[in-house]
Amino acid sequence: MQVFTSIHSLRDYLFQNRQQNKTIGFVPTMGALHEGHLSLIKRCKEDNDLAVCSIYVNPTQFNNPEDLKKYPRTPEADQQLLQDAGCDVLFMPADTEMYPAPVNLKMDFGNLETVLEGKFRPGHFNGVGIVVSKLFHMVQPDAAYFGQKDLQQCLVIRRLIQDLSFPVRLLICPTMRESDGLAMSSRNRRLSSAQRTVAPLLYQALEMAHAMLDNDGTIELAKKTVALHLTKSDEVELEYFEVVNTDDLSSFIEGKVQAPYALCIAAFVGGVRLIDNILVE
Repeated sequence: MQVFTSIHSLRDYLFQNRQQNKTIGFVPTMGALHEGHLSLIKRCKEDNDLAVCSIYVNPTQFNNPEDLKKYPRTPEADQQLLQDAGCDVLFMPADTEMYPAPVNLKMDFGNLETVLEGKFRPGHFNGVGIVVSKLFHMVQPDAAYFGQKDLQQCLVIRRLIQDLSFPVRLLICPTMRESDGLAMSSRNRRLSSAQRTVAPLLYQALEMAHAMLDNDGTIELAKKTVALHLTKSDEVELEYFEVVNTDDLSSFIEGKVQAPYALCIAAFVGGVRLIDNILVE
């Protein structure tokens, strides 16, 4: 596996491979890798001649400085996992490489940044849009791979690709889960053993709401059921649960709902903020 820290050396290496008509797949990450990330790498490797991964904890997408400070960083372990997964290229830039000067650009993703994550994390998707645009310019991939767990991020990136005419295919891959249903996330590392025990309540709540809606239950009742289920632990504090349109994340009118739709949830488990979703086709 080739490891690069400079944009120039990365571009030069990928240009040489592109001259040989090799296809390039890309998996951008913030590190602290888990099986969910590795599933993206393996899919990327299956589809392309070169699998490229980036590890960069992007400061511009954190609206909470304390969250940025606490974000887990495991670079040595990450490199070994990528090597074992068959990754071909790893890009690990420093902040000064990615942001040699302050960025004043502002991106507007419309409704996508005013609901769900956008509502509770103002400025987050502006930071995501900027860093992903930068990475797309640096890597120039044929395809990019993202996990469904970050559904809203996937839709933001889809709009980014469309609006800025990036010649990149977006592949959204299924959420990987632990045996008890908890969505795999780098943030799970911050959970205490007691918090880890109750964290699966989020996915259980989503499944209960799905079953209820599937049996002609109302959105109002589903929301009450989710909120009640999460009260099983004092460690869990619900931030939002919404039933939304899968195209633009607009909320459905209260009452009964028909597929396709998405169930989206965010909650704090202790001091750790977790998100999850279920897509209903």
